[in-house]
Amino acid sequence: MKKTSLIVWALALGACSTQKEIVDIPIIFDEQRVELTKEYLFNRYELEQDTPEITPKMVVLHWTAIPSLKKSFEAFNRSTLPNWRPDLVNVSGLNVSSHFLVDQDGTIYRLMPETTMARHTIGLNHCAIGIENVGGTEGLPLTKKQLRSNIYLVNYLASKYDIDYVIGHQEYTLFEGHPLWLEVDDGYRTEKTDPGMDFVEKVRNATKKFNFKPVPTKK
Repeated sequence: MKKTSLIVWALALGACSTQKEIVDIPIIFDEQRVELTKEYLFNRYELEQDTPEITPKMVVLHWTAIPSLKKSFEAFNRSTLPNWRPDLVNVSGLNVSSHFLVDQDGTIYRLMPETTMARHTIGLNHCAIGIENVGGTEGLPLTKKQLRSNIYLVNYLASKYDIDYVIGHQEYTLFEGHPLWLEVDDGYRTEKTDPGMDFVEKVRNATKKFNFKPVPTKK
């Protein structure tokens, strides 16, 4: 990390985790990442835009399967994928990312602006705000504090934007054929299990006052 990033990191780690405040620790979003994001929007969704902005319509819940906040942050921080080869045609080098990262103690970190596209969910990045949760492995399951923070974030986001859906990452392929689904490559899919339906349903039940739309069912 650059020196300035390390300073921000140190400040963030010292932030009070007892309040449901949102701590900003921005990932790198330099000119290269901006251009790669616009290329992704065009190549994967056929959306030609001057900026990498999105209109949020859904919130997608994830886990990182990475055992620490620091390593999770580092996974998203760089602009390009670690093994990207620019010589490979139509293979995006845009690194994965998320708008929010929730630590095991429930502290909420905002990694990037909520209306800038993050690469976290195939087919839906153009309209989805991503929330990543540190952990998710058998040895480091998601915590009750993370659950409460996800509920807080969904309340915050649904009060701010016209959010129609709250989904778990494992549900994303249910949107194939839906008007929000824009992925042009029929072979570009990955199987996901995060963050577990129990976690997702608890978040939905706690935020049902917003009357989110039901997730599509497989035909």
